[in-house]
Amino acid sequence: MSRVHDGCALVTGGAGGIGGASARQLAEAGWPVGVNYRANADGATRVVAEIERNGGRAMPIQGDVSQPEAIDGIFEKLEERFGAVLVLVNNAGVRADGLAPQLSDEHWAHVIDTNLSAAFRTTRRALRAMLRERFGRVVNIASIVGPNANAGQSNYAASKAGLIGFTKTAAVEVARRGVTVNAVAPGFVETALTEDVIGEEVFKAIPARRAGTVDEVAACVCFLASDAASYVTGTTLTVDGGMSA
Repeated sequence: MSRVHDGCALVTGGAGGIGGASARQLAEAGWPVGVNYRANADGATRVVAEIERNGGRAMPIQGDVSQPEAIDGIFEKLEERFGAVLVLVNNAGVRADGLAPQLSDEHWAHVIDTNLSAAFRTTRRALRAMLRERFGRVVNIASIVGPNANAGQSNYAASKAGLIGFTKTAAVEVARRGVTVNAVAPGFVETALTEDVIGEEVFKAIPARRAGTVDEVAACVCFLASDAASYVTGTTLTVDGGMSA
């Protein structure tokens, strides 16, 4: 399904959940993987150890992608060991829910900086090598909350809607150079980020009547990172069990 090029993959927020599953599946496809984390060193170490047990190559890379000054260091560590980053999965994300009238500037900025601005900066940095190599895959982890309202998540919705808009625009800018930029928009998926909101009432709104799994989302990420998806760019692949149909 995928021809592995000289270079490597970087998954931000890769210590667990969708990020960890994406890192494992990219490694199974043959990519050396940088597993980025902000604070969960144990989680990143476990993901790397599992990849290595299965014969893959990976390394944990600490760095808070919401901080602009951290981006170059993350890339330089990975480039020194595995070469240019040719697959970038912008997965790092946070929530700080609250109704808009009560939402603080701090909670607004924290979510926007982590979910949207960080993806812009990592993509900008990764495109240097991708454009030079005339091959690259950027996959942004958005959410169905981007195009669909969810009360109490105006900051999260704005960040994910912005990420989808950024995905489309960046895609048309680099398409002629063999670089694709796409998004994956999960619905309710069983992760630490959603464990406080998933339940039977939520399942009633999902035609599939269940939450998704991280491996199901990661499979879509890996498809978009593969050569099989070389003519797919600027799109958002929704993975929500039919919820937004």
